[in-house]
Amino acid sequence: MTKKNNEAGKQTEKAPILTRRDLLKIGGATAGAMVVTQMVTTGPLSADAIEGIGRATHDSHASGDYEWHMGINLATCIGCQYCIRACQATNDVADDNMRWNVGFPETTADGIDFFMTRPCLHCQQAPCVKVCPVGATWVREDGIVAMDYDRCIGCRYCEVACPYDVRRFNWKVPDKENPYTPDWGSPEVPRRPRGVVEKCTFCVHRIDRGLAAGLTPGVDPQATPACVNICPVGARVFGNIKDPESPISKFLNEHVTFRLREDFGTEPKVHYVLPEKEA
Repeated sequence: MTKKNNEAGKQTEKAPILTRRDLLKIGGATAGAMVVTQMVTTGPLSADAIEGIGRATHDSHASGDYEWHMGINLATCIGCQYCIRACQATNDVADDNMRWNVGFPETTADGIDFFMTRPCLHCQQAPCVKVCPVGATWVREDGIVAMDYDRCIGCRYCEVACPYDVRRFNWKVPDKENPYTPDWGSPEVPRRPRGVVEKCTFCVHRIDRGLAAGLTPGVDPQATPACVNICPVGARVFGNIKDPESPISKFLNEHVTFRLREDFGTEPKVHYVLPEKEA
């Protein structure tokens, strides 16, 4: 009888939900997850660390003495689109669907017609930088949002994160003839490969080369973005905002300006003057 009761007891006895070995495994996994989480949020895989990869590798020309900004006077702009064409020629952007410098007719709430142009705004708090998982884009010490096309994996996170729609994904092999050369300029940078995101750079190659040669970006054409040089009415200005005598500093002192969607907290470096009604 006792034997049967013991056997019955064995049959009804429930196995523990978690064994000591299971608990040890879970504990080890949890500790590992905590380590990974710490690495992603504050360690070598954090957004700041990943962004630093590009900065440390490429920013030999960037300096804290400079912070490059652009001004666009919408009241002066005549909508000729010279800035768009010069940009595409200089940066070898052959496809109009890939434009780095976007332009389109627009109307204010007061009924004033004007031509809106929008390059990359080179945000100080750039959402595109924060989402890049491989450090292919970062904010240089001089404020330019830079790209490393060799590092880019084409995930397009930056394109989605950009609130200003200024990044373009290169879907095709870039073998199309550029219709804007040589009439609007000659290519000064290599074409980007298929499968990467590209964008306006403020013609950073001119800035870095110009500084090395003792030139002043925003003053000397060889060191100034192509879109600024080509404007026939002087609607665009460029320069170092840390220099009170620079064209951009004078522009900001002389005009009431605004920046696109400042409520986003992105701190864009392109400043606009509102169009005005004709007297």
